[in-house]
Amino acid sequence: MRNLATLLFMASVYFSPALKAQEIVNLYPDAIPGAKAIPATYVENVATGADGISRVSKVSLPILTVFLPVKEKATGAAVIICPGGGYGILAISHEGYDVAKRFNEMGVAALVLKYRLPSAEIMTDPSFGPLQDAQQAIYMTRLNAKKWNIVASKIGIMGFSAGGHLASSLTVHYDDVKIQNEKQFSLRPDFSILIYPVITFGEATHAGSRKNLLGDAVTEEKLKYFSSETGVNSKTPPTFMVHANDDKAVPSQNSILFNQALVKAGVKGEMHIYQAGGHGFGLKNKTTTEDWFKVLVSWMKDNKYL
Repeated sequence: MRNLATLLFMASVYFSPALKAQEIVNLYPDAIPGAKAIPATYVENVATGADGISRVSKVSLPILTVFLPVKEKATGAAVIICPGGGYGILAISHEGYDVAKRFNEMGVAALVLKYRLPSAEIMTDPSFGPLQDAQQAIYMTRLNAKKWNIVASKIGIMGFSAGGHLASSLTVHYDDVKIQNEKQFSLRPDFSILIYPVITFGEATHAGSRKNLLGDAVTEEKLKYFSSETGVNSKTPPTFMVHANDDKAVPSQNSILFNQALVKAGVKGEMHIYQAGGHGFGLKNKTTTEDWFKVLVSWMKDNKYL
């Protein structure tokens, strides 16, 4: 049943008229390091709510869904997109496929990462499972860069909410290798895009994301490790951030803390904090006429990624 659900989900991506995925890639061609045998009761579920957003839960088979721009528009840049969902689900259409379409329009390859959600049922250490998948996503993108017409030095990571926490974790912990990395590729993203991200596991955190990732037995060591603002240094990739000041789920202090750390380390960063918009607005903050995605494209051009 689990494999059937996965195949049906993949088919919906391939054949939906709104989507043009060129390829769906099994993130781990071989066994997943640190994975447990998957119980028969652990079945991936895809549900579409009244808001039209498709959400995935109980992910056990991580994949990259590859959306490539037409060759005439291709810039060579690529972005790996991590949807949010509090490490409990993935808002995979709203913060994944819809975003990929916008990138393709700008000539950017987009790879939507369906990462495993932390679970002791399928992982020996649930707290590191998502980060492992993000590192493997960078590895697989660099491995296939020539095939996908991607410049290996123009690969970014992007995340929304808890997906932003995952993206920021890779941004600061790319050297703490959790995968086999047979080719010894650099796992460092060339740039990072964080949209209303969970950054800190301190006072301003999103409690649900922290609990889902770390569980109840939280150590000070892991709290610090997964508070991404503490890991920023001079080699941290340039970062673009978007947040709203009235975000009640993930306070804007999260982006502010990361930006302050970037400034202290001398790393290029750009932060846009809107007066309103709440949380989870995806591509469209309905409280402003400004299109943050267009601002992002300008930032990418200014930094020679496009």
